[in-house]
Amino acid sequence: MANGLTIGQAAAFVGVTIKTVRHYHRLGLVAEPERDGSGYRRYGSADLLRLIQVRTLAGAGVPLAEICDLLDADPEQFAATLDDVRRRLTERIDDLTARRDTLHRLDHSDRALLPDRACAILNRLTCLGFSPDYLAVQREGLVLARALIPEIFDNFLTHLEQSLTDPEFVELTKRSWDARSWDRDDPRIDALASAVAANLLTQRALQPMPTGFHNRSDAAARYGLVNHHREDQGPSIARLNTLVEAKLRAVGIHIPHQ
Repeated sequence: MANGLTIGQAAAFVGVTIKTVRHYHRLGLVAEPERDGSGYRRYGSADLLRLIQVRTLAGAGVPLAEICDLLDADPEQFAATLDDVRRRLTERIDDLTARRDTLHRLDHSDRALLPDRACAILNRLTCLGFSPDYLAVQREGLVLARALIPEIFDNFLTHLEQSLTDPEFVELTKRSWDARSWDRDDPRIDALASAVAANLLTQRALQPMPTGFHNRSDAAARYGLVNHHREDQGPSIARLNTLVEAKLRAVGIHIPHQ
């Protein structure tokens, strides 16, 4: 011990790797000891103390680039720097907690991309007997609506929540989904569009869109991407939606034109 420790012994005593000690040397955090007569660097108690200080601060989350100045600071500066490090660590903890919660939501499928209210609506659709294919399209539509038209998303959820308590709305929605297998020119589409529009007009939840949304130059494009999602896979559904929108516009309901 009188001649000091080798780098391997010093690293083992402090609880780090030789690679870490050398990294500290490269960064100037710990001075390299002089070599002895045999050509080995020998670490004394002062070197070990410095290594312990650096390791402890690094383990507490202090960036390596700041450790040197911190160790050389006076007590007041030291305390202020630690407060700043503590604040940054708290921010990182909050960020990591949010990421953990996102991973937890991913374990629960819909909750990763949708708020609880929207997930409850999807669960309600399941209970009402809607098919898995319909649920998949509605799930995608809700995700798009939340991202593309956030100004009206809460109103949209309120409309759905109230509409699903109406047996006529539920039945018309199921018929509309079944219509995807109809021919585009099937005369039943016109009658169904009239029934759907009439039902929507009787619902108090059918509220005008916020003025701010109408003023957006891309309002029509955003609305169209949501309301006409997957229409390319069902020409009859596309025609049905077009007819319903036209009937609603005819009585003064403002719906953006694509």
